[in-house]
Amino acid sequence: MSNDTTRRGLLAGALAAGVGGLTVSGASELLESFAPLSGSAWDAADRELSESVENPYGDATVRYDGYGVPTIEADDEAAAYFAVGYVQAFDRAFQLDLQRRVMRGRLSELVGEATLEDDAFHVAMDFAGAAEATWERVADTPAGPLVEAYAEGVTAAMETEQLPLEFELLGYEPREWTPVDTILMEKQISWDLTGNFGELRRAVIADRLGADALEELYPERLNHDVPILRERVDGERLDGDNEDDGNDGNDGTRNSRSGALETDAVDRELASWLSRFESPTGVGSNSWVVSGEHTDSGGPLVAYDPHLTLMTPPLWYEQHVETPETSVRGATFPGVPFVITGANETGTWSFTNVGADVLDCYEYEMRGDDGSSAGHRRLSSTDADEYRYGDEWRAFETEERAIPVADGEDRTFTIKKTVHGPVLEREGQTVGVAWTGHTATRTTEAIYEFERSDGLEDLLESTRKFDLPTQNLVYADADGRTMYYVTGKLPIRRIDGDPVSGNRLFDGSAGEGEWSGFTPFGESSWDGFVPFEEKPHAIDPDVLATANQRVVDDPNHYVGVAYATPYRGGRIYERLDERLESGEPADHDFHRELQDDTYDGRAAQLVPDLVDAVASHDGASDGLEDAADELADWDYRMERDSSSALVFDRWLEGFRREVFEPAFEDADLDESYYPNDWVLATLPADSDWFDGSRPERMVDALEAALAEIDEEGWETYGDRNTTGPIEHPFGVEAPFLDYDDRPADGSAATVKNYRVDDAVGSSWRMVVEPGGDATAILPGGNSGDYFSEHYDDQFEAWLDGEQKPMDRSVDDGDPDVVFEAAETEGSQ
Repeated sequence: MSNDTTRRGLLAGALAAGVGGLTVSGASELLESFAPLSGSAWDAADRELSESVENPYGDATVRYDGYGVPTIEADDEAAAYFAVGYVQAFDRAFQLDLQRRVMRGRLSELVGEATLEDDAFHVAMDFAGAAEATWERVADTPAGPLVEAYAEGVTAAMETEQLPLEFELLGYEPREWTPVDTILMEKQISWDLTGNFGELRRAVIADRLGADALEELYPERLNHDVPILRERVDGERLDGDNEDDGNDGNDGTRNSRSGALETDAVDRELASWLSRFESPTGVGSNSWVVSGEHTDSGGPLVAYDPHLTLMTPPLWYEQHVETPETSVRGATFPGVPFVITGANETGTWSFTNVGADVLDCYEYEMRGDDGSSAGHRRLSSTDADEYRYGDEWRAFETEERAIPVADGEDRTFTIKKTVHGPVLEREGQTVGVAWTGHTATRTTEAIYEFERSDGLEDLLESTRKFDLPTQNLVYADADGRTMYYVTGKLPIRRIDGDPVSGNRLFDGSAGEGEWSGFTPFGESSWDGFVPFEEKPHAIDPDVLATANQRVVDDPNHYVGVAYATPYRGGRIYERLDERLESGEPADHDFHRELQDDTYDGRAAQLVPDLVDAVASHDGASDGLEDAADELADWDYRMERDSSSALVFDRWLEGFRREVFEPAFEDADLDESYYPNDWVLATLPADSDWFDGSRPERMVDALEAALAEIDEEGWETYGDRNTTGPIEHPFGVEAPFLDYDDRPADGSAATVKNYRVDDAVGSSWRMVVEPGGDATAILPGGNSGDYFSEHYDDQFEAWLDGEQKPMDRSVDDGDPDVVFEAAETEGSQ
């Protein structure tokens, strides 16, 4: 599907078939809310951006390149960002509105009761309240007026231009876009990267499987030697106290409960429910920098590919803005005016997730209006009026919010908060939540300054304002400077004056683990957080790679425990080391080829033992022996046309089940609680989890894998590992909105990252030489308009590991859109 004729034909078929023609699963609750498929749907097929638009802030022009990427030029920044808002809204209007609805808890207004639980969570967390507090702060900064201009541009496009197909199908029009909505997108990004209720799951595991199982299967430090700041990373450090708080997150005494009050075990229902709203499974990223000492141009190179949810249209939007203050091109999230990752005339910046612990859960002693107390959490917060905090009983802070429901009765929801933040409740279990995003943050201001930075010192100063999310910032500039820095606020928790890690439940009534200076839904002082100079960093590192692995072996302060397995990080460092030791320059082609690397370190760990297990297995069938022989000759690459990759993929999933399913099923824990693959691969051979024989479990899993492959009729990895899960939000109901289903390379553990089971993977790739050549690619297209030629024009190239130029030069041809200064009242 690459042209308007094909797309019109698909829509015509759907219209002719009626509602039934739009769905492969019957009329769902969502589809039932679609407006009648009348001629109005055809209006969206003829959308064209106006050639002339009135701009209240002044003149601007827009030129689109061959991939639908807009270049916005203006002499006035506000005029430019009004135009940015306008073109983003034209290209991604439905995506903007849908994201806003999710975060405000207003999906049910659109689709009915099916999303009530989702809305209830987002309303309870009051992300909108956090966005309002942040906007009050941002409004008075230099970024504030540009956010306002951007918001006006979004609203103008939504009111002036023909709306895209989704609005016609659903029969509604979006509301005005506000600056708070833009800040809400920042909160969404931050939540998707840092929202983690791991301490609740750990409590469930300890209760159901025991403390020994928790320690063995969920170690706080994986035993590998490839942290981001490995010993070979040679970089300077800023001056700071670097006072060692004595806690690297692995001290059992400091991690134990204070013993102030006994608490009930956490119910699985609470942990599992909250897990639905955490950071998507497998969220991660790759980035690395190589100094000019090792490139053919003599300038440093940065490579970046964030692994986030893959969807139609893509999560990212590419844009180029030219004003007297800046020339910047790169990717942002629809709803955000400024380039989040990209390059200006001086430098380039990228972010990967740290895995830092910036969310804590608290339990309280509560009582009802009759004065009766039910101890910690066992009294539902719905029935409780007060919670104990220190020596006093305090009333919950409450606020009523309405949740509109399409074709149903509207709901009234009561938001409850404590001194720590929102209160969440499920099945009579209650926790309070503190999250660093629940206060006024300065990240919007930081990103605004990144666009205008003029070298490392500028960017370093702006990074001080980057409160959230906690990210691995990798930077390089045209002066040859490079930098790595952990962004975001890192809480310091204390009990009885001693620092403790945050991967446990705290007694909120006793004031355990509180964050000094933190003010939820207000403006925080951040007094009780790790000082900027003491956060992990390196100035002018020669070579450095991040892939969400552990930041540093011996941190001066607790960072967290939610790190990725070391497979990607280890592979990137291995390839970089080999290249630099060979003496060959690490040029652009090398970095792009490394981004396309499909070597799976899990296979290297496990396949030799599997082959040996089959060889020693009495009575192994010809099929088992043939599979083992094929695996023995395999290069461990997860390529779409590889039959060995298919066998390994299905065997590994079966091996996990063989090892963990019996005990976890008995404990009423599903596979979402299974430990990671590094733990599975490194369990001692005599571990009780193998139920007597590791080789036997391996062979049993291989037999099951071969049977599954035969039953499904798969021949190669790409038969199963397809792009089918990359869906439009309404892809089930209207599958023609999805991209074509294609076989794909990569796995959860490969540098070229793709995870078919949860549609996570490389959501943007770029390779940039600051001040020089740059390339990038999106997994789809820059337009969210189904009828646009740019709806999916990058999809095949992305799939094949190709990239297009990310040129910051400006075409001198006639602009596609002219924004003309609006006439003010009284003008002649």
